Amino acid sequence: MKPFLVLMLSLLSVSAHAADLVKDVRARLVDAPLVRGQFEQKKSVAGFKKPLVSKGDFLLARDQGVLWNTRTPFASTLTLTRKSLSAEQGAGGAAYHLDSTKEPALAAVNELLFALLSGDVASLQKRFKVEGALVGTAGWKLELTPTDAGLARVFKHIRLEGDGYVRQVQLDETRGDSSVITFEQLAQTPPPDATEAERLGK
Repeated sequence: MKPFLVLMLSLLSVSAHAADLVKDVRARLVDAPLVRGQFEQKKSVAGFKKPLVSKGDFLLARDQGVLWNTRTPFASTLTLTRKSLSAEQGAGGAAYHLDSTKEPALAAVNELLFALLSGDVASLQKRFKVEGALVGTAGWKLELTPTDAGLARVFKHIRLEGDGYVRQVQLDETRGDSSVITFEQLAQTPPPDATEAERLGK
């Protein structure tokens, strides 16, 4: 009985620590309904020495969706809403559209991407074991280990770093690939222009 009680107390202590960490990180994040900025993504593929580097800009409108515009080395756009995912390769290039009502797995992917980009730690906690620490007076680091079986087949770990915003996301895949996405020039203005609003409204 005693070892069982020790185990239960240890689990409760870990759970309480995780809850405190989530609360503290949320307190440091800016409650921004809109964030836009620049990104750089470095993807390391198993078997290749040099990472694949892409750069572009993004817009996260919390109640509408995410616009992800890759500018280099090849132009492409990704539009993510709560209900769908659309992508296009350059002007007049290949395009596709997925509806989350017809693709159940897409809803989970959309929820994950929204949570990662916005730093929605409470949502992430539903599908991941959350560990980490506060850094200095404003920063924080989190390591997410999937507890969801579907995500565990894809990711070993996801690491987040930030302050008032998410500044870096690292995705470590089970097959050995990894991606590091760094965000810069983050701002809460200007609001979506006509073209952006049209993409988000689809």
